[in-house]
Amino acid sequence: MTEQEKAAAGLLYDANFDPELIAARGRAKDLCLDYNLTRSTQPHERRTLLHTLLAACGEDAVIEPPFYVDYGSNIRIGRGFFANHNLVILDGAAVTFGDHVFIGPNCCFSTAGHPLDPAQRNAGLEYAKPITVGSNVWIGMGVQVLPGVTIGDNAVIGAGSVVTHDIPAGMLAVGVPCRPVRAIAAKPRRVIL
Repeated sequence: MTEQEKAAAGLLYDANFDPELIAARGRAKDLCLDYNLTRSTQPHERRTLLHTLLAACGEDAVIEPPFYVDYGSNIRIGRGFFANHNLVILDGAAVTFGDHVFIGPNCCFSTAGHPLDPAQRNAGLEYAKPITVGSNVWIGMGVQVLPGVTIGDNAVIGAGSVVTHDIPAGMLAVGVPCRPVRAIAAKPRRVIL
């Protein structure tokens, strides 16, 4: 079993010394650098780089530089995606975003975790658990999402939260650790003509 296969299976894998994973991260880092050096007047170049870097990406996705990933090949982004500056996605496992996800600045989604045993950590071992974010989700600035978390459709995560457990659909959740505080009530929409 390759180290990449171990990561996909949720097993401990060698992230630091495996030549295949090192090469994949190097490719992704180079593409991120290219992306981060684009100008705001180069939307076509940005789209092309995102489609090269990511496993799947909605045509209208917008990610404000700087943007950083580990591999990119494990990230799927839906339609109407917007992320403000300094998005970090550590994608040792799958990271999936639904449609119409809005992410504030300085957010991190990390699938990577490390063993408590120092000998295993020092040997370069880690594990990865997938992260899933539903559709119509708003994530405030400075939010950290940890390995294995699912955030349901129509949820809102308050600024500065650390999401350590799943957040149900339609909930406002805040805090460290992040906890659901109330359902987001459907209200009549005001139409402006």
